[in-house]
This record gives sequence, structure tokens and C-alpha cells, in this order.
Amino acid sequence: MKKYLRIMRVDHWIKQLFIFPGLIFALLLTNDSMRMESGFKLLLIRIMIGFFSTCFIASANYVINEWLDAEFDKFHPVKKYRAVVQGGIQGRYVYLLYAVLTFLGLLLAFRVNWMFFLMEIWLWVMGILYNVRPFRTKDVFILDVLSESVNNAIRLLIGWFIVIDNYLPPVSIVIGYWFAGAFLMDVKRFAEYRMINDKSTAALYRKSFQYYSEHTLLSLALFYAMISIFFVGVFLVKYRVEYVLLVPFLVTLFVYYLNMSFKRDSAAQAPEKLYKEKGLMIVVGIVIAAFVLLTRIDIPQLYTLLSTELIKLR
Repeated sequence: MKKYLRIMRVDHWIKQLFIFPGLIFALLLTNDSMRMESGFKLLLIRIMIGFFSTCFIASANYVINEWLDAEFDKFHPVKKYRAVVQGGIQGRYVYLLYAVLTFLGLLLAFRVNWMFFLMEIWLWVMGILYNVRPFRTKDVFILDVLSESVNNAIRLLIGWFIVIDNYLPPVSIVIGYWFAGAFLMDVKRFAEYRMINDKSTAALYRKSFQYYSEHTLLSLALFYAMISIFFVGVFLVKYRVEYVLLVPFLVTLFVYYLNMSFKRDSAAQAPEKLYKEKGLMIVVGIVIAAFVLLTRIDIPQLYTLLSTELIKLR
């Protein structure tokens, strides 16, 4: 039984905290008249149900991932110790567990609202597209990163629709969140590639690695980061100009994370353990503190950035 619990990756449930920025944006950008008529207590219940719904759907994706990836994971220096690779797990029980987790996740999602339910279905479908043949997007150059990181955008939408289900979030923040996830996934691959330190072995573990190199992965990381910062910047300036001062802090966060990937056995390979990185948590804390501060402080001088008129010298 322990082996079947291990492939659910309950320790990865911490990743579902990525739904909370969507929830916060929904609270900040909508007023009481726009939101569903619900009290604070009901909102807390929704958050709890939504969180566990997302955890169950994510675990369903993890289960099918570990089962279908066993033939490749045996070439990874760490993943070769996963329960499915080690043996003793039967396929019929894996698929039963997958079905139960999917059912529980969608059942809870239906209790929130219709849009939330659709987002959970989307998250579940992405697990199939990413892992299951003939789709298996994880084997395709660049698409492997983009198809996995879209789950970040889905989590943002999940958080948003917990609060409000009759308005869509700004497209700019959704795209920015997606490419921030792409940056994280690409850096994870970079750290894995460096750890394996052999292109042929890396390609046996992950087919897309046959098209990558350290140079390619670093170049793509820069591309994803710049796209993310651009769209996040559009969102920040559009909805509160003071947030433009947040951009240097976000860039620092990206740079710090990339720098982590050069370390031996980098935590970038296991995002669920990032909370153990004290330096990273300090930077994240500074970003959050700056966000809160800029939410409460008005800086009228910054509104000149929104003006289309040229500044006259004489």
C-alpha cells in the first residue's frame, strides 16, 4: 500500500499553492458586486474544497506519469528508485487508483462552480496529453516545457474561479504566469541535464533531451523569463502603476532561481522541495512584502509613465 501512496506524490501537493495568486488577484481586481454572493466563511470552504480537488487531480496525473514513465525513469540517477521502477506494483491497481483520484477531484470541483469544474477537467486532460501515447508532448522539443507549464496558468485560473465565476482574469497575467512556469520547467531540465552529464543517457531518460543542450536550455530560459516579465509588467502597470516598482524584485527572483540550477543536486530539479531553500524563501518574502507595500502606498509621480505626452524641456 505504501508504494501506491508514494506514486500519488502527496509531498508534491505543496505545488497547489500556485492557485493562491489567482485567488488573490480575483479578490484585488473585483468588487463585492462583481463577486458571487457569498460570505467569508463560504469562501474559506470553497478554498479548502478547491485546494483538495486540485490535489486529487494532480495526484491522478502523477500516478499515470509514474506508471508510464517507468521504462524511462530507470535511466535517471534519482528517479530509478521510484516505486514503479523498483517493481511490485500492479497495473490494475494503478488504473483503479487513477480512476478514484480523478473521480474524487472532479466530484469536489463540481461542488465549487461550473467554471472551476472545467478548469479541473483541463488540468486532468493536460496530464493525458503530457504522458499518454500517441500524444506524449513531454517527448517533443519545446512543446514538452510549454505543455507542462500551462498547468501553471490553469492553477491561476483555478484560484480565480474559486472567488468569481462570471468574469475572466486579465489575459496578460495568465500568459505571464504560464511563461513563468515555462521558465521554472526549463531551468528544471537544465539542472537535470547537468546532473546526468551525458547527452545519450539524458535522451534515454527524456526523449526531448536529444534536441537540447546546456546552451539551448539557457537560451530558452532567458526567452521564457523575458516573455513572462513583459506580460506581468503589462498587467502590473495596467491595474496599478505603483506595481511597476515590483519588476526589479521579480527579475531578482528569476535570476536567483536560475543561479540555483548551477548547484550540485540543485533544488530546481524538485520544485516541491523549494521551501527548504532559505535564500529563495527570503527573496520570495521580499517580493511579497514589496507587493503588499505597493498595494497600500500611492505614488502619484509614477502616473507620468502612463502619459502619452512628451515632456517639454523649455
